[in-house]
Amino acid sequence: MTQQPARVLVTGGATGIGLAIARAFRAAGHDVMIAGRDSARLEASGFAHLAFDVCDEMAVAEALRAAGPIDIFVANAGGVVTAPVLTTSREDWERMLHLNLTSVWLCARAAVPPMIERGWGRFIAVASTAALKGYAYAGAYAAAKHGALGLVRSLALELAQTGVTANAICPGYTDTPMLRDAIDKVVDRTGRSAEDAASFFTKANPMRRLVAAEEVAGAALWLASDAAASVNGQAIAIDGGETA
Repeated sequence: MTQQPARVLVTGGATGIGLAIARAFRAAGHDVMIAGRDSARLEASGFAHLAFDVCDEMAVAEALRAAGPIDIFVANAGGVVTAPVLTTSREDWERMLHLNLTSVWLCARAAVPPMIERGWGRFIAVASTAALKGYAYAGAYAAAKHGALGLVRSLALELAQTGVTANAICPGYTDTPMLRDAIDKVVDRTGRSAEDAASFFTKANPMRRLVAAEEVAGAALWLASDAAASVNGQAIAIDGGETA
């Protein structure tokens, strides 16, 4: 049964999808903590918080010890670098793997064992539609997200009889400050209108709109609920049908 209130930790929780997830869990009555690297944003969020780098093994372990037992862990931290596959630098390749794949593994290793001991828990990774399909000029990111989904599915099988589940949410292009910044850069670089620049992202969605961060948060809240107790090892696409 879902712990009431559950103790929730959301990485990358100071902005965008992570902040929407944190707010949704708090609105549902849970005890929520967020994590990130930007201390100013963490302070401004209004949530209890921890500042640490999800790619740093020791920092992750120390943060989880400081946080105490976590019932629901949302591995949301991530980022993207764009470049053609054949000209992606080794530095960017490894950065994408560390930030979007290795970090999920490090967080699972630190957060899940106490859940197993207590006989209940939820590990939710926020992946991307790039875990389900390829994207030109985002090969390193897509490779890492595909890996994260494979990790979650394998973990789910290992956890199947423990009372702990592991799932991934795969949002399409989502209306977040990060995406808005990307649109602004296109406007500055090309002189196109903001509407025209945004159309590249909205056209990818058969609904012809951006996904709302709150829609992703709703999926996370459902995965953490008793209604999703048998949902394990799944990739929940929130994309308007892009990956249908």
